Amino acid sequence: MAEHQVGDYVKGKKFGSFEHDFEGEIEKIYENSVLIHILSYNDEDRILVGELNNRAIVRKADAEPLKAKAE
Repeated sequence: MAEHQVGDYVKGKKFGSFEHDFEGEIEKIYENSVLIHILSYNDEDRILVGELNNRAIVRKADAEPLKAKAE
């Protein structure tokens, strides 16, 4: 599995109160998780995303790479 990098565009699996998966850009990398700036989400999760200030921390295993950071 390739290492996550800041700037990678990933798909985050739904968790907690999320009803659907979401997509966004990695802002920070921790030991076992990543901070995702949520950029694309289902409208049903709009209020939750707003309460989270468009950010979520997810396990690295639950952040599926979609597009690597442009070099």
